[in-house]
Amino acid sequence: MKQPILETERLILRSPRMSDWGDLVKGIGDFEIAKHLAAPPYPYKKKHAIGWINKKIKEAKEKEKTGYTFVIELKSEKKLIGCIDLMHIDYINGLSETGSWINKKYQRKGYISEAKIAVNEFAFNTLKLRRLESRIFSENNASNATQKSAGYKYEGTRKKRVICKATGKIHDESIYGLLKEDWKKNLPKLKKHLNDKIKKLDKEENKK
Repeated sequence: MKQPILETERLILRSPRMSDWGDLVKGIGDFEIAKHLAAPPYPYKKKHAIGWINKKIKEAKEKEKTGYTFVIELKSEKKLIGCIDLMHIDYINGLSETGSWINKKYQRKGYISEAKIAVNEFAFNTLKLRRLESRIFSENNASNATQKSAGYKYEGTRKKRVICKATGKIHDESIYGLLKEDWKKNLPKLKKHLNDKIKKLDKEENKK
């Protein structure tokens, strides 16, 4: 199916565009972001961003889609602040893998949770998947906490599983799984927590 545009209160989740390359470099080009991701090189340059965007544009045109890449656009600033993926979709078994990152400047504001709600709902309700999985560097405490807060269950650690291209270091990976029924059960709580966070951030912004 054609990749949709998903819209939330503060975000637009859409396909990558060539004009996104500058925001990509600013986000992934930050070493504090790159060191927690397996694939991106460091330093991350314009040629890397353009190559990635071209690849995703080509993938978006494929009829047999095995993944969806959504860039996270902040409505208020009309700029890309991160990315969230559904990867390795197995329609027969109803499975997919998720992954995400966000520009350091925009962390701790609930944007990843907001994006994850929209993409997970798309995965479970539109694509009719039954299970999502995530792989996180074990020492990435913030991302591990995000998975747990979204209802993903820790299922184990694979030792020395992946090499980070930015650092050359070998990392253990924490594996998380999320069943559709558990997601539905946790969704009202997750939405309330996000709404409370947004209200708190708005109050703090109004005081400035």
